[in-house]
Amino acid sequence: MSVKSAKRVLEIFEVLSHYQQGLTIKEISVKLEMPQSSTFNLLRTLKEEGYVRQDLQKKYRLGEKLIPIGTSAMESLDIYSIGLPYLQRLMESVQETIFMAVLSEDELVYIAKIDTNRSIRTTAQPGYRKPLYCTGLGKTFLAFMAEDNKNQLLNQMELKPITARTVTERNELEKQLKLFQKLGYSIDDEENEEGLYCLAAPIYGSNQGIMAAISVAGPKQRMQVRTEMIIEELKKTARRISKGIGYSG
Repeated sequence: MSVKSAKRVLEIFEVLSHYQQGLTIKEISVKLEMPQSSTFNLLRTLKEEGYVRQDLQKKYRLGEKLIPIGTSAMESLDIYSIGLPYLQRLMESVQETIFMAVLSEDELVYIAKIDTNRSIRTTAQPGYRKPLYCTGLGKTFLAFMAEDNKNQLLNQMELKPITARTVTERNELEKQLKLFQKLGYSIDDEENEEGLYCLAAPIYGSNQGIMAAISVAGPKQRMQVRTEMIIEELKKTARRISKGIGYSG
């Protein structure tokens, strides 16, 4: 495989990771500005090898063969291996679902999920991407990153409504972010998934900047009756993980 073809394969993986519902050959070729014939040939090979799959609507999605590769990549992250025991203890303490995510360009990527026996309905899974402006984890990155970086991201962000409660006005979002800075945690009140309430806190690294974020998510009514306890445990866990990866603040 030539360097050019290898680059195109990586671009296909990247674009499919943003469209979990899948894309047709034509849609992929348009988004990547590639000839349909070249796109077809690459997808055919990737499909034969199990790296992509095609559904009944002729749309291509990432294939199962990428799962162990992604898992190995996540497990190689220090923040994942150091943080996992703390996340497990947090789940046992609050008895709700726990997530960890890192920033990837203008989105978040989930790298860990700890389920409780009181499972919740959510589309969030390790490896999945979600917007920053409408998730607790995403708003944590925006609230606690450097001001210049935040403004750069907000300037290129389209605040689309995901649910009836999604914040779609920049001024309102920025007011939220300032409040979250003071509180030390962020809130997603059914803004990304109806019925789901999320509290999230930042993880800082040795460079003293935000490296990741963790969250507790559950049904709104169940979360709100125990908000103070959950926030206390969440922030305590975030401090311990931060210290474990070298934060000295």
